[in-house]
Amino acid sequence: MSAGTTDLAPHAPETTPEAKAELAAAQAALAAAPDQPQAQLRLAQALRGTGAFGQALPILADLARRHPAVPAVQWELGQTAAAAGETGQAIAALETLTSQLPAIADGWFCLAGQYRAAGRDGDGWRADLTGVNAAANDPVLIAAAMAMNDGNFDAALVELDKRAMGKAEDAPALRLRGELQWRQGNMAGATALVQAALALAPGYDMAREFLIRLLMQSNRLPEALEHARTLQASPIPNPGYRLILASVLVQLGDQDGARALYQELLATRPDQPMVWQNLGHVLKTLGRQAEAVTAYREAVTRKPTLGEAWWSLANLKTVKLNSADLAAMSAALASLGSDSSERAEDVFHLHFALGKAAEDQGDASAAFGHYDRGNRLRRTLLRYDADDFASEITATAAAFPAPFLAAARDGGVSARDPIFIVGLPRSGSTLVEQILASHSRIEGTMELPDLMMIASRLAARVDGGEFPDLATLYASLGPADRRRLGEEYLDRTRIHRQLGRPHFIDKMPNNWQHTGLIRLIMPGATIIDARRHPMGCCFSGWKQHFARGQGFSYDLGDIGRYYRDYVRLMAHFDAAAPGLVHRVIYEQMVADTETEVRRLLAHVGVDFEPACLTFWQTDRAVRTASSEQVRQPIFTDGVDHWKRFDAWLGPLQASLGDVVETYPAVPASLAPALI
Repeated sequence: MSAGTTDLAPHAPETTPEAKAELAAAQAALAAAPDQPQAQLRLAQALRGTGAFGQALPILADLARRHPAVPAVQWELGQTAAAAGETGQAIAALETLTSQLPAIADGWFCLAGQYRAAGRDGDGWRADLTGVNAAANDPVLIAAAMAMNDGNFDAALVELDKRAMGKAEDAPALRLRGELQWRQGNMAGATALVQAALALAPGYDMAREFLIRLLMQSNRLPEALEHARTLQASPIPNPGYRLILASVLVQLGDQDGARALYQELLATRPDQPMVWQNLGHVLKTLGRQAEAVTAYREAVTRKPTLGEAWWSLANLKTVKLNSADLAAMSAALASLGSDSSERAEDVFHLHFALGKAAEDQGDASAAFGHYDRGNRLRRTLLRYDADDFASEITATAAAFPAPFLAAARDGGVSARDPIFIVGLPRSGSTLVEQILASHSRIEGTMELPDLMMIASRLAARVDGGEFPDLATLYASLGPADRRRLGEEYLDRTRIHRQLGRPHFIDKMPNNWQHTGLIRLIMPGATIIDARRHPMGCCFSGWKQHFARGQGFSYDLGDIGRYYRDYVRLMAHFDAAAPGLVHRVIYEQMVADTETEVRRLLAHVGVDFEPACLTFWQTDRAVRTASSEQVRQPIFTDGVDHWKRFDAWLGPLQASLGDVVETYPAVPASLAPALI
C-alpha cells in the first residue's frame, strides 16, 4: 500500500450519497472477506468518509498494531485520529508515517498541524519546514517553477492545475501560485495566495519571507513588521532574517532599531560588506556622520568594487574623497570593465562617486565625464518617456479646472495634519522640511509613498478602461469617496507619527503631480512648493544618483523637460486655485532666511519659534541626499554651483527653454496653463 493524500485540516464531511454507497460496498467486501486487511482498511476509510470517526478508529488501531510497516494504515490512522480530536494518537501515527516515508510532504504538513494542536509549536514549525523541503522534490512543482523562471507563466499554471486535480492545494503550491501572480503584476492576488500558504503551514519561512517583501512593496509596513518579528522565532536560525527585520524598521523610520540589528550581525561576522554598507546608511540618516564614514570604509575595504558604498561615502556632501580613494575607485572600475552589464550597478555607482571626487578636487571636466557616463549607463536600465509624462501632466491639468475645484469644496477630510512639501529633488525641500520639523507642533517623517499609491490605484481605473480619462474619474468621486480616500491616507501614514504633534510632513517631492488630488481628499492639508533655479536644481539632480525612482533625472534633456512640466502644472493650480500652494524660492530662503521662515510658518498656521532658525541643531533622522547639509547653517555656495559646468550644460539649457530667463516667474510660453 502507499499513502494517499487528503485535506490538511480534516473535518467531519457531509455524508453524500456517494459516501453512503462506498460504505455499503466496503461493508459488503468485508463481509465477504472478514480477515482481509485491505477490506478492513477500506471500511475504515469509508467510515471516515461518512464522519464515523469513532467507529473507524478501533479498526485502524488494530490494523496499525498488526501491520505497523504499512504507510497507508498509518496515514489513515493519523487522519482519522486528527478528525476525531485524538491528537496524541494522530501524532504517533503520523510520526511513524513520516519516518517511513520522509519524502511525502503531506504527512509532514498534517503532523505539523497536530503538533500545534498539542501546543508543540516549535515541533510544528520544524515539521512544516521538513514538509517544504520534501515538496521541493516534487517533479510537478519543479516543472512549474522552471516554466515560471523562463517566463512561461501559462505553462507554469498548467503544471500547478495538473497537480491540484484530486487534492487540496498545499502550501508550496500556493506560494508558487503567489509568485506567479506577483511576476504578472497582481500584487493583491499574490499577497492573498501567500497568506493562504502560511495559514496552512505557519512554519513555512520562505513563504513568510516572500510575504514580507510583498507587504513592503505594498507599503503595508505594520503587517510586514509583525511577520518579520515572527520570522525571528524560527527554530532554524538564519542571520538573513535579522536583515529583513532591519529593512522593515528602516522603512518605518526606526533607524536606531535597524542600527542595533546590523551591529549585532557585525559583532559575530564582521566580514560582511553589504551589512557594513547598510549600517552606514542608517548612521548617515541618524546624523552620525563620522561613524557612517567608518562603516562605508569598512564596506569598501572588504569589497573594493562595491559601487554603492563608494557612492554613499561620496554622497556625504561634507566628505571629500582623497587621491587614494580616487585610485582605489579607478582600480575597481577597471577590474569590473566599464561596459560590464552584469555589474552595471557597481559601474554606474563608481562613476557617480568618481565624479564627486573629481569635483571636490576642482577638475570639472573629469567630474562631468564621470557623471555623464554614470547617467548614460543608468538611463539604459530605466523605462522613462518624456513625451508620455508630458501627456500625463496635460491630462492632470485638464482634470482640475477652476470651476471643478471651486465646486468640490465639500468632501474629503478637514484635518490640517498633513504638510506636503513638493517639487523636484535637490530643490531645497529637505531644508524646508528641517526648518518645519524644528517647530514644536510639527513632526518630520520622511518621503512617504502613500499618496502616490492612492493616485496610482485611481489612475489604474482609467488604464483599465473603467473611465475614459482622469477628468471623468475625479468628477465621479463624491464627497464620501473623497473622505474615504483622505482617511485612508491618514490611516496609512499614522505609523510614522511618533511624537504626537498636531502636524506632520510628507516630503515626497513627486507629490506635486497630485496637488489636485490632495485638494479633493484633504482640503485642510498644507502644500508647500520648494523651488530652485532650474539650472541649479536640474544639474544637481542629474549628478545625484537616487536610491529609487526619479527616472527622469538621468538625462539632461529629460530632466529639463520634467522641470518645465512641473512649472506648467503648478502654474495651472496657482491660477485655478489661488493660495492652494505656498511657494518657497530657495535663493530667497538663503538670502533672507528669517523673513521666509516667518512667511512659511504663518502659512502653515503656527507661531514663529526661534528653533526654526537654528534648524541644524534639531536632532532627527533625515534620509535624503541633503541629510548632512541640513545639519549645518545655511550657506550660499550651492546657489550658483552649476555655473562651473556651464560649458557642458547646453542640452539642459535647451530643454528648459525660457523658464531659465523668467525664473522665478512663469514664462509666457506656459501662459495657457494659467487660464
